[in-house]
Amino acid sequence: MTSLRTFQTEIDEISHREVAKQRAHALAERAKLEKDAKKTTKTHARKESTEAPDASKPLVKEPITAPAAPGSGDAVMSDIDEQLQSLLLSRLPANLETARNLIASLLTRNFGEYVFRIGSHPPHARLFTGQPAAEEDTWIGTARTAKELDIIIQETTTVVDEVGGKTSILFDSRTDHPRAALLLRLPPPDVASTPEVRCAVVGNVDSGKSTTLGVLTRGQLDDGRGRARVSLFRHKHEIETGRTSSVGMEILGFGPTGKPILPPTAHSNDPEVIRREKMGWEEISIQASKIISFSDLAGHERYLKTTLYGLTSGSPSCVILIVGGNAGLIGMSKEHLAIALALGVPVVVCITKIDMTPPNILAKTVEQVSKILRSPGCRKTPVFVKSIESAVAVAQSFGKERLAPVFQTSNVTGEGLDFLRTFLNLLPASESDSEKFLTDQPLEYSINEVYSVPYVGTVVDGILNSGTVKTGDAVLFGPDSNGNFHSSVIKSIERKRARVPSAEAGQCVSFALKRVRRTDVRKGMVLVHKTETPPKAVRQFEGQVLILYHNTTLQRNYQAMLHCGAVRQTVRIVSMDHPQGILRTGDRATVTFEFISHPEFIKEGMKLLFREGKTKGLGVITRLL
Repeated sequence: MTSLRTFQTEIDEISHREVAKQRAHALAERAKLEKDAKKTTKTHARKESTEAPDASKPLVKEPITAPAAPGSGDAVMSDIDEQLQSLLLSRLPANLETARNLIASLLTRNFGEYVFRIGSHPPHARLFTGQPAAEEDTWIGTARTAKELDIIIQETTTVVDEVGGKTSILFDSRTDHPRAALLLRLPPPDVASTPEVRCAVVGNVDSGKSTTLGVLTRGQLDDGRGRARVSLFRHKHEIETGRTSSVGMEILGFGPTGKPILPPTAHSNDPEVIRREKMGWEEISIQASKIISFSDLAGHERYLKTTLYGLTSGSPSCVILIVGGNAGLIGMSKEHLAIALALGVPVVVCITKIDMTPPNILAKTVEQVSKILRSPGCRKTPVFVKSIESAVAVAQSFGKERLAPVFQTSNVTGEGLDFLRTFLNLLPASESDSEKFLTDQPLEYSINEVYSVPYVGTVVDGILNSGTVKTGDAVLFGPDSNGNFHSSVIKSIERKRARVPSAEAGQCVSFALKRVRRTDVRKGMVLVHKTETPPKAVRQFEGQVLILYHNTTLQRNYQAMLHCGAVRQTVRIVSMDHPQGILRTGDRATVTFEFISHPEFIKEGMKLLFREGKTKGLGVITRLL
């Protein structure tokens, strides 16, 4: 029997190998086209074309070097911080000029933000366990006096202002070891280049998902009866039952100083004023230097299909698992955690309702969460965030190490919400994942939602998986029920309801399509640039799968709902390479699937999840047939 851990490692390797192969193929095709173009041009044009590659070389190298700073270990980060501190303390004009150039380079590489740590900091092992650092511990960095700290903060603020950025103090401790952390942030020139972090919010029914989001995004604390969540609901039956049944979208903006952008009526107690005076997405987007996009997913078992679609199609950077302090990790919470782990998405746990939970019950919940996160199936290290310093440290290490931050919050008293906001503010942008989203590849855009807007026409919403696009580009969308692609033109592009001229890989944008009927487009379709050879739609494909759970056996002609990116359709098992011809829980096999209703656009290396009732399977596409 194959373990889930081994299988996940293998499918990750297959996925990376296929993506690298596709990337190399696309680069070879582009090089070939450039070579052909050079041959046909005249002498003068040839000179220009030979100069062009030299000018574009840094652009090709940029994605490789850009993630170096966020992806490096503590040593590299502290070396840069040490260098900056020495330069700023000297106060010499030449050194300040060097510091200015270094800060400008760091801000450019890290999507316009950098966390500058000053002084000696406690080791992460101590900080993450919540134990006070002992004297014999090895502190990271050079110790600074309170006076030196003041000089560095003052000089940093001046230098960052000259670059055009803003400085804000995340924390400043003047006890035994004086230390501080500053957030250096460069306001984006427009909405099109604002960094975005996508978070999917999951958890069991009545754990407080919508209420937590309502408090985070509106700034108004809850009354203990769910007042904060009402403005998030999209349907009448959701308001009546208090249960989310659709994928709700909410955004939280952070300004250049790191403060959350909240409505001016955030401190009002009148529910009518709160509901009426909420800020529009466009208003938030214009003011924000960073946007956190939340997908409020359904907790009820009846809406699991919707929740699964939100997790697979939304490409979230992290999953926020909401656990009710009074109930613990029960029911669908475990199901959602299992799905997040299967998809390889980092998990953040948020224990809510700590104001109404008796201490002994809360202690049991905390123990249960720790036990499940440390179990062989999860292999995560729980980090209980109880200070701004630990929130800053865990946000810097999140995603690179197997950490699972745990926040204990109350939506009624507001306890713990500042730590959660600080953590979200410092998370790396979703589009900074250069392995997942490739800007130097041909355009590929997944359609997650379709709307018909009066006086505009058909509007599609989704994520740019690769490439770049601008208004007026000719595109192909499909495949339709026959596997064909149809042409259209992008009339306009919107990001977070604000008009933008262009978009690039990793961004979540909406397109208005020219001369396209609403009925011609469906969820799961893709948009690609118009070429002579349209992409091929697939009816049958082969994949390596692991059966996570099935109460009896799986055999030929078995049907299940497949989730693969934005694709959601029933598939049939055509054949399998298992010697007995049947699959049970824990079995692994190479299976040939066939789409039931119409062909879809899928690629080798894409991860897939299939389910039917309580049956669940995980896998990766290995071959298109």
